Amino acid sequence: MIKLLVFDVDGTLSDGKVYYSQSGEEIKSFDIRDGLAINVWNRRLNYQSAIITGRESQMVRKRAEELGIEHIFMGIENKGEVLTELIAKLNLKASEVACIGDDLNDLSMFRICQKAYMPKNGAKALKKYAYKVLKSNGGNGAVREMIEDVLKLNGDKKLEKYFL
Repeated sequence: MIKLLVFDVDGTLSDGKVYYSQSGEEIKSFDIRDGLAINVWNRRLNYQSAIITGRESQMVRKRAEELGIEHIFMGIENKGEVLTELIAKLNLKASEVACIGDDLNDLSMFRICQKAYMPKNGAKALKKYAYKVLKSNGGNGAVREMIEDVLKLNGDKKLEKYFL
């Protein structure tokens, strides 16, 4: 059973593009459908989730707080090392963790997670390490698709169940 979801940000929760305002503020866009699924995972099912990303961003921190993501690690070079420490801290097994990433800097997480997902538009070199390549692009429903698949793996009903 999967108990922890781990998200990369750029290219998974966002479309991987970085925009800057005239004042130099970084802007990212996040898919609302992904957010709804994360909210169900965290708040209705009482599972846990984490963000492990290579970049620092106040925008990411704000989005994580909105969605109830408790574990936030930014500016991380070795994501696998942080994931290993988080798994130990939460007293989980690697088999109880699923992750999503889109590029080679996520490979260290993929080597730990048996259920490593990647968006359709992820780096081709990462595909051979993925448990599943999703039909959706990063920032465009890939995280939602991942969560729906994990719910099936966990023997849970569809996401719709929590709204009907």
